[in-house]
Amino acid sequence: MQTTFKKTEKATNNDSNAINYPFLLVTHMVCADQQIHSEESKALHELATQIEVGQRTLEEMEKILAQDDDQLSVEEIARRIPSSQKNEAMCQILAIAYVDGFCSVLERKMAERIAQIWNWPKGEIQKQIEEAGAFSDTGFLDESNQQKLSVSARLLQKADSILSQALVNKLANLTGAEQKVEQLRREILLSGPEYDEAIRQCAVVAKEDYQFSELALKSAGSTLRSLGKNLQESIIEIKSKTNSKGQANTAQDVAKQLELTQKSLSAEIIKEIEDVRESLRSKERALNHFSIAFMGRTKAGKSTLHAIVTNDGWEAIGVGKQRTTRYNRVYEWKNIRIIDTPGIGAPDGKSDEEIAESVIEESDVICYVVTNDSIQATEFEFLHLLKKKAKPLIVLLNVKKNLRDPRRLEHFLKNPDKAFEMEGQSGLGGHIERIRRYAKEHYANDYFPIVPVMLLAAQLSREPEHENRKEELFKASRMQDFLDSIRESLIQYGTIRRSQTLLGSTVGAINTPYDWVAGQAQIYGQLAETIQSKQEEIRKKIEIAFKDSRSNLQIEIETIFQEAINAVPSFAEEHWNSNELGLKLGWEKTLNSLNFEQRLKSAFQEAGEHFKREVQEVLEEIGHELQLVAELGGGNFKFTQQDSWDIQHILRIGGIILGIAGTIIAFTNPIGIVVGIVAGVVGNFTGLFKSKDQKRREAAHKISEDLYEQLNTQKQETLEKARSEFLNSCASVIMNIESYFKELASGLESFSLTLEEAQKKFSGFTNYLNRFYAKRILDWSQEKYEPLTEEGARKTVAKVERKFGHKMTIITRSELTIKKSMDELKKVLQEDISIQSHKSVK
Repeated sequence: MQTTFKKTEKATNNDSNAINYPFLLVTHMVCADQQIHSEESKALHELATQIEVGQRTLEEMEKILAQDDDQLSVEEIARRIPSSQKNEAMCQILAIAYVDGFCSVLERKMAERIAQIWNWPKGEIQKQIEEAGAFSDTGFLDESNQQKLSVSARLLQKADSILSQALVNKLANLTGAEQKVEQLRREILLSGPEYDEAIRQCAVVAKEDYQFSELALKSAGSTLRSLGKNLQESIIEIKSKTNSKGQANTAQDVAKQLELTQKSLSAEIIKEIEDVRESLRSKERALNHFSIAFMGRTKAGKSTLHAIVTNDGWEAIGVGKQRTTRYNRVYEWKNIRIIDTPGIGAPDGKSDEEIAESVIEESDVICYVVTNDSIQATEFEFLHLLKKKAKPLIVLLNVKKNLRDPRRLEHFLKNPDKAFEMEGQSGLGGHIERIRRYAKEHYANDYFPIVPVMLLAAQLSREPEHENRKEELFKASRMQDFLDSIRESLIQYGTIRRSQTLLGSTVGAINTPYDWVAGQAQIYGQLAETIQSKQEEIRKKIEIAFKDSRSNLQIEIETIFQEAINAVPSFAEEHWNSNELGLKLGWEKTLNSLNFEQRLKSAFQEAGEHFKREVQEVLEEIGHELQLVAELGGGNFKFTQQDSWDIQHILRIGGIILGIAGTIIAFTNPIGIVVGIVAGVVGNFTGLFKSKDQKRREAAHKISEDLYEQLNTQKQETLEKARSEFLNSCASVIMNIESYFKELASGLESFSLTLEEAQKKFSGFTNYLNRFYAKRILDWSQEKYEPLTEEGARKTVAKVERKFGHKMTIITRSELTIKKSMDELKKVLQEDISIQSHKSVK
């Protein structure tokens, strides 16, 4: 079965029209980190030859490498791979991704995108990586080459295709793990013992500095992992506080809220960890080389500059040709890396800017190319990223003239200095002034050199038809001025530039998660204040709702009782001479006619419902995250359960008739005297001699007084009952809300403490790196070298205050003899530098 597959695969490869999709997928993964090394391109071509791919596959490979618009996309290729080959194809691209010991963010995204196209289960990629011996997303790999290759080898250990077997042999070359530094054809940049000593010293400094940046970056990654773990523990702790009575469940509700936040934070934490790891990888990648990146807008001349410096890539430059660099192209010569980046500010060029941005971290010097025919503010906006990473800058001003016209060329060569004059209508002075003005806006200062050159003249000096005038053309181009600035950057400033890359700018990689954590801490601090404010606001509004509802109920009670009181006189007149039963039945009839009992019950019920609605509206009005609280106190609203209480008291009101019946009977019937005496209500014999009208008035008056007294007493009791019911219900609602806020505050406090702790650690890492960077600056300023150690930095540097990329104040423990001027320090480091002794500060 295996043999058949091999034969079939080889037969397919030999078909010139057939396309080897797994090989093209490997090509995409080689390009995934958006950086193509010359050795990688060479190894990929050798691999194509070794597995004998057809002409169509070679053509598609070239399109992918050149990022042609009509290239086969990752999606198109992935969908063409048969199901039987998908698992092995994934192993192949993961082997490419992990061969250098680290799967970059972009490589990981590509693998996950392919898995998504294939509808693989979520987590399948992680499973394969872990089975091959790599660590999880939040870990760092062993940095030894043996470990690097073993992870890739294990990914392919079960693979049996020709491509997989060839990959095992070519992995090192594909990723530069065993790169052979290519000797370019023209050694025009640097040479001689001065260069060799500078490179040697740069290597010594870089090796020492990398140890400290590596420790700081790995510690930052570890802190981010701990942050994610601690946030999860906070969720578990809050969940454990669930209300056992099951009424409000406030702890569960808060836990759900914070769990959503934790998931969001976890996603950000993973991103920050990946960024920190990417930064570490960039530091390692730049360890053995002095790196120069060419950047600038599209068509500014970067590719021409690159070809002039490296003498490579001329085939894509010339009349009628426009080279488009879609990846970072890396070329190495001796211990210098030249990185050519895509254009910035091209239409739909967002990804191109991101590709260019990816090499800032590892570059020692950025050469920013602009032209004199189009200097616009927008093309300098990119400089804020350079300042964000504290990168030194050289601006190359490409003076454009049409030297292809023989007459113009002759005119130029007669007086080449005229093209570089500062004054006059066509002078460069205005352009340079604009460059400095725009740079100050986006880069914070203009300490960098601006070097005018004419790239076309330098290009002509390399063309065969101008062989007899090549030296004249090259000199007239002033290209040597630029090469001298590069030479100066390396020979005079090489060691401090290396420290700037490996120590000074690494602070920026740590500042990013620091700023993010600090931002989160601020958000939670503000949220805590907002919650407290909301709690007080809710309480006040509920108290207002309580007062309004209670007041309305009191008014309604007063109204209902007042109507009963108003009915007393007519009742007393009508029933002044009724017997006991007549009085009782008559009063009940009067109350029923007023709908007294039902109205009283309804008043309580409506007041309770009104209060409940008011509370719900208050909670919904405050904010979405508190809507769930509207349900917390629902079981405590019991205003509708007044039936038994109301009936009892209404019967008491009706029962007052019994207390006055004996008096009325005594007035109308002599026999009733005994009843009256027994009843103890009236015993005045003088009443026997009063007129009937007088007796009626007095009896009615007596009935009215007794009813008034009873009604007023009952009204007060009813009002007190209403007040008590509302107080209890309001207190219950407020208690539930305060319980909610208490649990929420507990969760916020736990989150805040976790974030504050992480923030302190990041601040410590920043201070750690700044101290070592300050030590390097001090040594360089004294024109001396000594091995960088924690003890040496501690003895020399008392304190460092730094606004990253803008200003740095170094306070030393003792007076030092500084041999460099502050102006030179500013020019080289492109930050405002101040050096003070501890004594002078005191």
